[in-house]
Amino acid sequence: MNHQTQEVAKRSISFSELMTVIYVRVDDWYQKEWQGQHRDRRGVQAEFSDSEVLTLMLAHDYLPYPGERQYIAHLKANYLSLFPKLVDHAQYNRRSRKLRYCLECFRRSLLIEMNAELESEVLLDTKPVPVMGYKRNKMRSDFLSSADYGVCASRKLQYFGYKLVMITSKQGLPLVYDLVPANTDERQAAETVLDQVSGITIIGDKGFIGKEWQWSQLITTGNQIITPKRANQLEQNPASLDRWISSTRERIEGAFHEIQNTGRHLEHLHAKKVTGLVTRICAKIASHLLRIWLRLYHFIDVQSFTVAINP
Repeated sequence: MNHQTQEVAKRSISFSELMTVIYVRVDDWYQKEWQGQHRDRRGVQAEFSDSEVLTLMLAHDYLPYPGERQYIAHLKANYLSLFPKLVDHAQYNRRSRKLRYCLECFRRSLLIEMNAELESEVLLDTKPVPVMGYKRNKMRSDFLSSADYGVCASRKLQYFGYKLVMITSKQGLPLVYDLVPANTDERQAAETVLDQVSGITIIGDKGFIGKEWQWSQLITTGNQIITPKRANQLEQNPASLDRWISSTRERIEGAFHEIQNTGRHLEHLHAKKVTGLVTRICAKIASHLLRIWLRLYHFIDVQSFTVAINP
């Protein structure tokens, strides 16, 4: 078969088209699943709808604007016809924080639609999330009560902040995640997400080694945790198992790489408060899942702004 016949034809998609697709999906879910159960009847309803705010939160990482102020200014200058009642930066920031749980519920609805609950083998890992300079005075910081000093051994990185611990599918779908202080032991960090899945095989790195701990997780959650062995351990895995673990774990590295480096960098979110950081983490992970959903269901690649024609 000619190689050219295997290539899928594509066309460019405008940002306006992309925003319309996202808004329709978000608003359909919002009207059906959220509004009736969480309607706030106090005061005058906002002219700029919650669905529009959620759409902007999801689409932020599809444009090269690290800050919300630049992002909103770009939309006002170029896409006011799409959002004629667009709020200013301060209002958007406030509305985003208020809607972070709503956005997380939307993300979970996408997982259900994508049959993620059928996964039997998943991946577990952590990544550093610095929030302040290492030597900067922390006494007046909102992060003082929950963040801490930590070390990322693989990168020889000392930082102040959190660990993002996450379970993904082998296809890169972020299933469950949490933020823990940076000095949290890897196994303790894992426990914050392991109790949200049950009866599956979990592939992790050497940070999750511990025969007794792995056995306790099998008993309490039904999850079997598989890791490579350290070179100094008496009991070693078969070489074929280690090769499989290594090749499989590349997928979660790829998922973390996309989340970290697409749009706002995971290590440079510039949040001043814990709620702001949580909101931005929530938006980044939901945006990553939506990126996969758009590719699977609408054949849209948000990185190249193209859509497949008759795939």
